[in-house]
Amino acid sequence: MTGVIRVGISSWTEPTLVKAGTFYPKEATTAEERLRFYAQRFPMVEVDSTFYALPSAETARLWVERTPIGFTFHAKAFALLTQHPSPAARLPKDVRERLQPKEGANVYFKDLGARDRELIWDRFREGLQPLRESGKLGAVLFQFPKWFLPSPTSYRFMEDLREWLPDFTLAIEFRQAAWMREDRRTRVFEFLRGLGLTYVVVDEPQGFSSSVPVVLATTASFAMVRFHGRNRETWEKKGLTAAERFKYLYEKRELAEWVPRLKSMAQEAKEVHAVMNNCYADYAVRGAEDLTELLT
Repeated sequence: MTGVIRVGISSWTEPTLVKAGTFYPKEATTAEERLRFYAQRFPMVEVDSTFYALPSAETARLWVERTPIGFTFHAKAFALLTQHPSPAARLPKDVRERLQPKEGANVYFKDLGARDRELIWDRFREGLQPLRESGKLGAVLFQFPKWFLPSPTSYRFMEDLREWLPDFTLAIEFRQAAWMREDRRTRVFEFLRGLGLTYVVVDEPQGFSSSVPVVLATTASFAMVRFHGRNRETWEKKGLTAAERFKYLYEKRELAEWVPRLKSMAQEAKEVHAVMNNCYADYAVRGAEDLTELLT
């Protein structure tokens, strides 16, 4: 039985998308109106705000109310939970008071004591609970940084994810090519399959030491592909916003390459979700519309 392929974008609230004025109607002036409009056109979306701050259960309840049955939200894991730094100001007040970080300082997961780590995980789960209860939570995406290298410590960290989020669908995206080295990738895929973790296939700029090649793999019943664009000029340039880094408009012929790939993955997974993360202006929605058309 062939799995279902769904297409959507990352961040329906991206400021450059709203400012472009080509996707949302002029009368959609609020967050509620824009989400309702988006959910009428695509079956899923990826939430990136949960990477920058712990999710709010109240906000999640509003998302549930504003979207139809069957709509799916994927949520990026909070920065600290993916080995990225987080500004101390984004941590819960009680954690900040215990850490007493310097003003403007960043905090890493390793800086936290056992009590604070548990608290961060608890707040993250609680914030997503309304989505889980409604059946609208898809995968929690762990996008690891390029300094997250293949090592016993990294493998143990991913094993711990199953303890912290035992009943969640978890997706793993590497931003380090070493994970997909030809002599290592088979072991990596076996490891992910053993834990029921989804390997996230990526389409991204090539030619950098950290560039992850396109390697098709389904390691769980749910599969995911994320399209980051192919803008080599901005991929590792410092000081850019996320929108500037992912500024790339896919041509239809480039997306057409992915039609047989996605259909091949759907032979092994119950669901395959393609997320357009080239979130600059309306580039992502145009790509999602084109890919949807090509698939149908």
